[in-house]
Amino acid sequence: MFRRRKPRASSPPPTGVSLQNAFDRRAVILGSMQAGVGLLLVGRMAYLGVAENERWEVLSESNRVNLALIPPRRGAIVDRYGTPLAANRADFRVDLIPERMGDARERSLDMLAKVLKLSDTEMTDLRDRIEQSTGFQTVEVASNLDYDRFAAISVRLPDMPGVVAQRGYTRNYPTGPAVGHLLGYVGTADREEYEAEGKDPLLVTPGFKIGKDGLEQQFEQRLRGEPGARRTEVTASGRIVRELDTREDTPGAPLRLTIDAALQDYAARRLGPESGAVVVMDTVTGDLLAMASMPSFDPNSFSDGIGRVEYSMLNENERKPLLDKTLRSLYPPGSTVKPGVAMALMKAGIDPDESVYCGGGLQVGNRYFRCWKRGGHGQVDMAKGIYQSCDTYFYYFAQRSGMEPITAMLKRLGMGQEYPLPFIDQFYGTVPGPEWLKEKYGREWQAYDTVNSTIGQGYMLISPLQQCVMAARIAMGREVMPRIVQSDDVPDFQSLGFPQENIDYVRQAMSDVVNGPGTAGRARLPIDDVLLAGKTGTAQVVGLNYSDGKSGTWKYRDHGHFMCFAPFDNPRYACAVTIQHGGGSGAAYPVARDVLTFLYDPDKALEMLHAFERQWGGTAQQRLSAQYRAAAAAAGETLPPGGGSAPGTVAAARRGEPIQGSAETRASDSYFNASAQDDGSTTGGANPRGGATSSTATPAPTPAPSPTSSPTAAPTAGTTD
Repeated sequence: MFRRRKPRASSPPPTGVSLQNAFDRRAVILGSMQAGVGLLLVGRMAYLGVAENERWEVLSESNRVNLALIPPRRGAIVDRYGTPLAANRADFRVDLIPERMGDARERSLDMLAKVLKLSDTEMTDLRDRIEQSTGFQTVEVASNLDYDRFAAISVRLPDMPGVVAQRGYTRNYPTGPAVGHLLGYVGTADREEYEAEGKDPLLVTPGFKIGKDGLEQQFEQRLRGEPGARRTEVTASGRIVRELDTREDTPGAPLRLTIDAALQDYAARRLGPESGAVVVMDTVTGDLLAMASMPSFDPNSFSDGIGRVEYSMLNENERKPLLDKTLRSLYPPGSTVKPGVAMALMKAGIDPDESVYCGGGLQVGNRYFRCWKRGGHGQVDMAKGIYQSCDTYFYYFAQRSGMEPITAMLKRLGMGQEYPLPFIDQFYGTVPGPEWLKEKYGREWQAYDTVNSTIGQGYMLISPLQQCVMAARIAMGREVMPRIVQSDDVPDFQSLGFPQENIDYVRQAMSDVVNGPGTAGRARLPIDDVLLAGKTGTAQVVGLNYSDGKSGTWKYRDHGHFMCFAPFDNPRYACAVTIQHGGGSGAAYPVARDVLTFLYDPDKALEMLHAFERQWGGTAQQRLSAQYRAAAAAAGETLPPGGGSAPGTVAAARRGEPIQGSAETRASDSYFNASAQDDGSTTGGANPRGGATSSTATPAPTPAPSPTSSPTAAPTAGTTD
């Protein structure tokens, strides 16, 4: 079954020649391979050394040299006299960039906490900011460091990847909460802002911040400036060997406002613990001299990186310190609309001498609308209707004229308007009328709607800024338009077309509100020969079945309003004060009186303010700092000495000096003589350089250079003035 294979013939043994031939072939193959590899290496070296020489030279240089951007110094924001409202403070700071920390994050954070002596609360805030950041985004660790702590961090930088220590500049607001809502604040750019600007590396440079709100945001490009650059030689571990070259940054352009820093500080502080707003403007130029909203926040806290405790304290406060009440809050204006309504009645042909009897109210249809004075005012003409604020007079004559002319007149006086101002949000309120009601609610206008609206209740809403503009337009008879950026131009406002006798009539009635038998005798200025003209207003928030409007739960109290202008016979200043839930106009007009007194006699006004602040527990900055310390203590956080106060504020207090731009810096004569420039106008009336003068004096120097509304929708009529 199986066959055997034949054995193969054996090969002949190799000879010396065959072995030599085999060796030669292998040597040629190996040599060729080595030569090929050598040629490849030579070619690659030639390519790297010649063709890509520039690329690798740059990479090599970048390993040896570190190039860093220098954040530009932000342009200062100054007032009409050149006093800084927002400036830059040199300081030592430490930041970190999360994406560069790698696996060393926890080790670096522990070292930062130990060297900088950060509390548990501060570390929790820091970790939260790291988690909320976008990796590339710079996170502030600490600023305003002393040199010893800054040096301690600097020598440990090689062991803390992603941590940056540098000498830089921090935005500083000397008067703190007085300018919080007006100027806004700065902060680190977020992802949306970074991508919106084409991923500009400046936005992620440690220490660089952009405007986040208010004028800081609106004028960002003007204030930003151009970055500088620094080249340093470093070791492989990143330790700096020497500085090679520096290109200085170009600071941002300054922004000059129409605001009077000292007046702004005084107005904010004079509001005290109340929730409200003060707006003051120049009736000749439209310059806004003060826009104070209180309670407020300290923009220095946001600039330095606000912590969770402080933010919660602000956010949970029922008086809304994060809301700008001058622009973003709307209130029923109450009886402050009555001068405007009176002008509408005269334009509609109603004789101001015609009168009506007020017995405490008026029957309208099947409803009885009460006057604020339950016993009545007796026989009332237009002037008495204004200075005694008689509701019955306006109930009666508004029905004769109808609502259309009243709506048109109030709009001409500034209500319902959005002014050309560089603010992000501006609420322009409501001036109701038959067409508006039909479009808004789909129903016809009724007589009771006219009755409610004619005394500033019902659907009517206004902002404190609009109220100030209305006072200015009534005073001047011109379309005065507010402005906030200083300009050399003196505008020529168009006439509103009111007969001069009508303007004079209403002016006199508003003067009698303060200086005659009116409702605000305590608003009289303590300045010789300077008379204040104004109008009180009390806006009901809830029905009398909930509250009497003057006491009890804060949120159920009436709003208090006062709008005014001075001097009465030759107007130069207009002012509006709103006290949210202040219990009536009696809370508003003393504030207006003191604010305007400050323009004429700062020393007298400061004497009154200091007496109040001793009762209130200090200045607005001091009370805010005390609130923060209390909130921090409740949260178990320990603050350093002076914690809760702006560094500039603490330093000035220690030196016993007034804070830059504060009301105390206003000397009656020297301040204006040193910094003001006369604009040559002779509108007359008074001189704010320390008292009244003759009527030919120049009253004011003009230098060259998610919001909520407080009121319910349609409360019933019935104000108290």
